[in-house]
Amino acid sequence: KMDDDDDDIPQLSSHTLAALQEFYLEQQQREGMKTSQGFNQYSVGSIEEDWQLSQFWYSDETASCLANEAIVAAGKGGRIACVSAPSVYQKLREHGGADFSVCILEYDRRFSVYGEEFIFYDYNNPLNLPEHLLPHSFDIVVADPPYLSEECLQKTAETIKYLTKGKILLCTGAVMEEQAAKHLGVKICKFIPKHSRNLANEFRCYVNYASGLD
Repeated sequence: KMDDDDDDIPQLSSHTLAALQEFYLEQQQREGMKTSQGFNQYSVGSIEEDWQLSQFWYSDETASCLANEAIVAAGKGGRIACVSAPSVYQKLREHGGADFSVCILEYDRRFSVYGEEFIFYDYNNPLNLPEHLLPHSFDIVVADPPYLSEECLQKTAETIKYLTKGKILLCTGAVMEEQAAKHLGVKICKFIPKHSRNLANEFRCYVNYASGLD
């Protein structure tokens, strides 16, 4: 009898149900990769920051600046890898253009909406990468390790060194300058990256080539 089965199903209060419906509606509105007028699935912020994953998106201006730098550094037909730097990836894709190819290595599976260009990445397993990602196959790697710790930087550095032909563009805290030089041989740039929400930690860019960020 159906009534007996229904007794076993936990019932939510109408207030909880309404709150839940509102939450899911907001999620759909914010993150749904929908094709409503004026919506761009590659725009920075089309996928919300998840602070539990230590996600803080760049300002639009900073994302554009870093994307342009990557395009120039990669050269015509160049390959760009974005490691834990989804807002740079989004800005590169927003640019469009067939003069470069790009992929995103990211822990957050929400970014799998970008299809084959998405590669699941966990810095704790820095070389656990798909076979088609050949060593030294990217003209530039843009990376923003999720945590300001030497352990996180050191492991992310393993991935960067595996992927890049040479050029590295690293974004991390100013406090990591010494460790960045130690693990990647990069130097601090004059350009100061900004985030869409002001962070307490000062952020900087580091490169190992003559860049346009000075």
